Amino acid sequence: MTYNTKQKELIMNVIKNIDREFTIKDIYNKLDEKIGLTTIYRFIEKLEDAHCINKYIGKDNVTYYEYLESCDKDNHFYLKCDNCGSLKHIDCDCIEDLTRHIRKDHNFKLNKEHIIINGICEVCNEKN
Repeated sequence: MTYNTKQKELIMNVIKNIDREFTIKDIYNKLDEKIGLTTIYRFIEKLEDAHCINKYIGKDNVTYYEYLESCDKDNHFYLKCDNCGSLKHIDCDCIEDLTRHIRKDHNFKLNKEHIIINGICEVCNEKN
């Protein structure tokens, strides 16, 4: 077990309360106590290595992160809104058929912890 410092706890609380994609700067700006950017970057790197967050480069060439809720179920995935950036955790057995098809017909094994399906969420659909 690793030792959690107060700074790591504060950063983790901010991450868990963001329901959309975020940047390092977003975390920095939301922290009540000022924590150095280097500390935030190092902790984010550890979370990425532990598969707790997903990292990607956006269309605007900015690095974004998404917190991936831990789940002990095999049949889960995430729905990500391309409009607002929200990320929703879904538990659904239907994903098993898709992963089986991809494994069998395309000889590709998916990492079930990181299946993210992009689209437009219900809230953004209603706005249009």
